[in-house]
Amino acid sequence: MSEATPKLTREQIEADLCTILTDMTTDWDLPSDAPITGETRLMADLAFESIDVVQLVVAVDAHFKKRQMHFEHLLMVDGRYVQELQVKQISEFLEGALAA
Repeated sequence: MSEATPKLTREQIEADLCTILTDMTTDWDLPSDAPITGETRLMADLAFESIDVVQLVVAVDAHFKKRQMHFEHLLMVDGRYVQELQVKQISEFLEGALAA
């Protein structure tokens, strides 16, 4: 009999996401050495480009071991790609996606 996987809190999800982002950007020449937090912006603070967003989605899928999280709901609004995302926005999205 297997135990159910405990539901992750938004704080746990955000901490994991910050770790993933820190691992991704360790070798990057970033404008700031500030630690990655919920307030960190992908494009403005981490100099993310579209390929980096794709790599983040793959890393998140692998880390949380869940597919079909429908990232298009996070990345697109009214048929257009969002121009900026904060870590806390991604965490909020993941909390719902992982619970589904």
